[in-house]
Amino acid sequence: MTRNWRRLPWELRYEKGAMLASDLRKLVVRATHRHCRVEFQGPVRLGPGFSLHIPNRGSFIVGPGVDFRRRFFCEISGDGVVTIGAGVTFTADAMIQCSTAVTIRDGCQIGQSFMVIDGNHRYREYDTPFLEQGYDYRPVTIGPDAMILSKVTVLADVGERSVIAAHAVVNRDVPPYCLAGGVPARVIEYFGPPELRPIGIEA
Repeated sequence: MTRNWRRLPWELRYEKGAMLASDLRKLVVRATHRHCRVEFQGPVRLGPGFSLHIPNRGSFIVGPGVDFRRRFFCEISGDGVVTIGAGVTFTADAMIQCSTAVTIRDGCQIGQSFMVIDGNHRYREYDTPFLEQGYDYRPVTIGPDAMILSKVTVLADVGERSVIAAHAVVNRDVPPYCLAGGVPARVIEYFGPPELRPIGIEA
């Protein structure tokens, strides 16, 4: 016998309603992005404010168990590819801007007000208007089980299981098993296997 959802405990009713809203958002996303590749490879929750902007032939590929809680925005230009692995959580106010490739591997936990960008605007040509100087691009990868705390900007790779402190700006690669923080971010501590410690980084 089917239970009446109105008689379920509040928590279960909330979850049921949230998943229904997520399913409706997925239908809208698929209907408005038939010209490109949008792929959800299993159960995924799209929270309020989820938005994709893919005007060309870009790709947005999401593994199972990903939770986009609130206000996730992704902009993919040209043939850019964004790949998000299984079990990743975006808390709130996340932005991805991609023209080449942005890869977030399995199990990453992403804090509030996160931004990842695979390009930097050129600005050094003093006799050329700023908006006409173009960009320098490079693919960005965030390794498995990395933890990115709140208000972090990522412009370079983050290694496996690394932790990026709040308010950091990652403009140089962070090796695996490192705590990094600051503007620009620098490695503060290494906590991984001794045999994998990068040269020049103390424990």
